[in-house]
Amino acid sequence: MKIEFRTMFLKKRFPLKISRGIIRGTENLFIGITKENITGWGELSPGMSEGAATVESARDHLESFLGKLQNNLSIHEVTENAREHQIPLCALAGLDIALWDWLGKKANLPLYRLLGIGLPTAPTSVTIGINPLHVIKERIPEILQGNRFKALKIKLGSPEGIEADQAMFCQVLVSTKPYDVKLRVDANGGWNTDDAIRMMKWIVKQAPQTEYVEQPLQEGQESELPKLFKGRPLPIFVDESCRVSSDIPKWSTVVDGVNLKLMKCGGITEGLRIIATARAFGLKTMIGCMGESSMSISAGAAISGLVDYIDLDSHLNLDPDPCFGATLVDGITTPNQNPGHGTDWI
Repeated sequence: MKIEFRTMFLKKRFPLKISRGIIRGTENLFIGITKENITGWGELSPGMSEGAATVESARDHLESFLGKLQNNLSIHEVTENAREHQIPLCALAGLDIALWDWLGKKANLPLYRLLGIGLPTAPTSVTIGINPLHVIKERIPEILQGNRFKALKIKLGSPEGIEADQAMFCQVLVSTKPYDVKLRVDANGGWNTDDAIRMMKWIVKQAPQTEYVEQPLQEGQESELPKLFKGRPLPIFVDESCRVSSDIPKWSTVVDGVNLKLMKCGGITEGLRIIATARAFGLKTMIGCMGESSMSISAGAAISGLVDYIDLDSHLNLDPDPCFGATLVDGITTPNQNPGHGTDWI
């Protein structure tokens, strides 16, 4: 087995401001695994909360782990070994995606077909970050022109407080009037309990078409979720509060759904477990992304036919995207018909 690494800085076209700061781009690590003259590719976007803050740290973990790994293990066995060795989940995600891509290419099947999953039918949301009102006025028409997108995710949780959130949300409503677009809210843990209760009630009054609110409270404040859940005017999804499938039972009675991200959970293998576990507990699911190119987005798209809500849009805000793969079809991030996750280098 031959291993290849490529490090690339992915610059964002529009810097993304969320409750925790501004993201102008990410340095990602791509991993190629070659066996039997077939190369499977994976991508990881590092993060402190995902176990590896830098590409160098993730690569060190992977090189050490792969140097000790037995040959001919199944992907599920590799995942279990990696978890036992405490490999950072974002690093495991890159490896897992590469292994599934290799298997799809070996079988000469698109990954979604190899997994027995249908094509997605839910529209992906495109994200608008926390911005001054004049930027909102300019950017929303630029994002939504041509009616390419059917859903808009609005980042709230401004460090300036809920009054700033309300002013921005009102401007979003004005600016989206010409477009037929669903609204979703992501506070990225930027509210306290009282503000979250107040904001959810206020949002529903302003825009009853809003579909849900994501991660209203900061990770670590889950004991407050019962207060939000009782009498909630909007469905509540958790993101950072739910990293792997074993987290789901803890919050299953105080949320409506969970957001899985390949970088956060360790890849496709664990992502499928999250979907199955969430269903077993009667919860809705969504799939999101971090600062990823078309490669990881295509891997996520391969399992998104099982998911209720989709937020696979990070590749659309890159300048440039180093890969091509999944395409936007009627507002849906859709896998192509190439073997594996269907991604190739530009």
